[in-house]
Amino acid sequence: MTEPFTFDSTIPRIVFGVGSISKVSEELGRLGCGRALVLSTPQQEHDARALASALGRLSVAVFSRAVMHTPVDVTTEALSMFDGSGADCVVSLGGGSTIGLGKAIAFRNNAPQLVVATTYAGSEVTPILGQTEHGIKTTIRASSVLPKTVIYDPELTFGLPVPMSVTSGLNAMAHAIEGLYAQDRNPIASLMAMEGIAALHKALPAIVSSPRSPVARAEALYGSSLCGVVLGAVGMSLHHKLCHTLGGTFDLPHAETHAILLPHTVAFTEQAVPELLAPVARLFSSPRAGTGLHDFALSLGAPMRLRDLGVTADDLDRATALAVSNPYWTPRPLEAGGVRALLQDAWEGVRPS
Repeated sequence: MTEPFTFDSTIPRIVFGVGSISKVSEELGRLGCGRALVLSTPQQEHDARALASALGRLSVAVFSRAVMHTPVDVTTEALSMFDGSGADCVVSLGGGSTIGLGKAIAFRNNAPQLVVATTYAGSEVTPILGQTEHGIKTTIRASSVLPKTVIYDPELTFGLPVPMSVTSGLNAMAHAIEGLYAQDRNPIASLMAMEGIAALHKALPAIVSSPRSPVARAEALYGSSLCGVVLGAVGMSLHHKLCHTLGGTFDLPHAETHAILLPHTVAFTEQAVPELLAPVARLFSSPRAGTGLHDFALSLGAPMRLRDLGVTADDLDRATALAVSNPYWTPRPLEAGGVRALLQDAWEGVRPS
């Protein structure tokens, strides 16, 4: 018998398919917008300017300085350009860094957002903004930061480097896996979570073998979008707390940090709720979800050790203290020794036991 539950989720309008980037102008029209500020990272500036050129009079400027963890000072710069250019909306072309900047702008001025997703971040379908100031990353959940429209064009991910594809995909998986044991988990979110995890489980090895496979790239975008919906629908737990702590405090690469920590945070939590993670273990053909995720990540050539990101042993003590001082809800009670041991394993890259 299904237990009583509440499911509360709002997602953007989604336009999915090869060639769908050509619909940006049409979608801006649907939003009643005609003066877009196009956002990107420095690495995607060329693509952002090409999009702005294609939009013609619908684009008024390009801001190409989006960076990881959405620093508040960068948002302030972008807001100045938004106001100075007379923009009435933002078009975010890219992954989590650019999407985060668009959300940070919208949080402050309620600008409509259209996202052209080029990675598997998943954040484009959530009302969640993570931003960093003075070395501390905080998370905000507000309806104003939810994009209005998301465009998924698999062709835009053909050139996404394989290592980035792998870590971005594992990052998306983390959203769905934590949704399975969230405090407010429910059957609908869990159904979407397992569908998203399964799609990425199928797509990522295919991308490693054939990076320009249209089928694999489309499957990965589909899976990551579902994982993102789960992230927006239910609360997250220890894994996201640790990733936010490490990322915001030590300026670590976002997707790589998620990829490295995921097997260890899952193994830690699994001891309290093995039944909730049993579907993941079965999908990965492993007795335990944590070890299955470790072996899967290793087979994809994913980064496995925090020490390779520049984290020192002393950093682990600080990260532990920050993580347990203001923790997210977790089904396994937190104590500093257990979290420190988890981080040590992730630092060394050992297989979870």
